Amino acid sequence: MLAAVVLVLAWFLPARWVMPWVEPQLHGLRLQQVQGTVWNGAAGNVLDADGRRLGQVRWQLSRRALLGRLQMQLAFDGPQADFSGTVRRTAQGRVEGEGWRLHADLAATDVPLPVDWGAPLGELQLTVDHVLLQGGWPLQLQAQGRWQRAAVHTTEGELALGELQGSAQAQGGVIHAQWHDQGDGPLQVRGELQLSPLGWRLDSTLRARHGDPALQRWLARLGPVAPDGSVHIRQAGGLAANPPSNRQDATLP
Repeated sequence: MLAAVVLVLAWFLPARWVMPWVEPQLHGLRLQQVQGTVWNGAAGNVLDADGRRLGQVRWQLSRRALLGRLQMQLAFDGPQADFSGTVRRTAQGRVEGEGWRLHADLAATDVPLPVDWGAPLGELQLTVDHVLLQGGWPLQLQAQGRWQRAAVHTTEGELALGELQGSAQAQGGVIHAQWHDQGDGPLQVRGELQLSPLGWRLDSTLRARHGDPALQRWLARLGPVAPDGSVHIRQAGGLAANPPSNRQDATLP
């Protein structure tokens, strides 16, 4: 009889009852206006460590968690970013995600970039079809992204870059990312990033397509300017800074 009572309580457990145990695991985030059950609930306010409202969140947690099979669907809505997707924990203790969708207003977020680049503006659309994480690092990854109305805010004002898109893949913990412009915007760009726990290598070529003086000055701050007006950025770091590659250096037509 007691076991049946415990099972019923667990089956319909209100979400607000478990918040004292959940919030210490949220790295400073706090949930307010919590409604529903542990299995199907929502929080009307998600606050950061400084008390600023980030948005609201809804979740659906599979009752298989009672058997140790954690699987959850999340949907976060906020003025700066929206996110939705499925998260599950594998039998090996890894985290697997599918169907992740992220939309972010870069002007309202704090995206770190090198000082010479300026502050990013525009909208970021990111889709992660599948990711397998171990210790927070992707062992497997299949993702695509688009930077719409791409721009940077510099000391000279706002510089339009056009629209950029890219993709990323990972196998065995080695990430390969590529990006390029849409073909008719102010900035002509092509690049590649290789990243692993042991090192990274960046190789990208940029050029002002229409000869905008402000954009050309911005590019000149990023690196030496070639006779054709392009800037080739090649950087690497870590223990494996120069992994072997069959790919030729990035060039623009």
